Amino acid sequence: MTANSAISWTDHTFSPWWGCARISPGCRMCYADSVASRWGNERLWRRHGERRPMSDATWRNPVRWNREADAAGRPALVFCASMADVFEDRRDLDASRDRLWSLIDETPWLVWQLLTKRPENAAAMVPWVDVWPSNVWIGASVEDQRRADERIPVLRMLPAAVRFLSVEPLLEPVRLDLDGIDWAITGGESGARARLCEVDWMRSVRDQCAEADVLLWVKQLGTRWARSSGHRGKGVSAGQKPSLWPADLRIQQLPDLRVEAVV
Repeated sequence: MTANSAISWTDHTFSPWWGCARISPGCRMCYADSVASRWGNERLWRRHGERRPMSDATWRNPVRWNREADAAGRPALVFCASMADVFEDRRDLDASRDRLWSLIDETPWLVWQLLTKRPENAAAMVPWVDVWPSNVWIGASVEDQRRADERIPVLRMLPAAVRFLSVEPLLEPVRLDLDGIDWAITGGESGARARLCEVDWMRSVRDQCAEADVLLWVKQLGTRWARSSGHRGKGVSAGQKPSLWPADLRIQQLPDLRVEAVV
């Protein structure tokens, strides 16, 4: 089974709808907004703009991925939602959310990675209470210290099989409370107007994860740092995707981040 996503830490991406409102500094250079704007959908990223549900054909993709994973005997990772935030607090999204929960129930061979900047809304929006399905992971974006302090304690309270952090785009040094966290992703910002990401900030994230036995995926160093060092910033040859089931999550010893590691 081949991956159906350009995002290095997952196999497939799925969005039940397009659109979201910016709520924190990490949203400033939102890639989803840029992608949608190329198609004339700028209003989808306004607070009071519309949210565009995806077609039935798009909704059938996870069902197909589930069949493929079943046939291969290997669960597949699905990042949801790359073009939205599942937990944006809007009542016009409730029907699509209910459809998503049903889809998750129908696809036990898919590991659903729900990444949000709004973890405080998750408990009230999911249909599960004390025990979430084993194929549902919950993650929070923590791009700076304030967002880490606000979002990680909320994330820790959610009874998902795996809780993870997206420390990307990393905008400043952060001290992470990794108690109850299984996995982390980190990376600098990319794009023509990317903000600076210091490599030492990522080294600190790496060291904190190693000390806490948290698996780390280093996605990229970031355009600003890469340009100043004469590299393209395509990625880093360090890190591991997580094992597919919680019992298999293990600490990975990572090499030091060096200019030579950029590929």
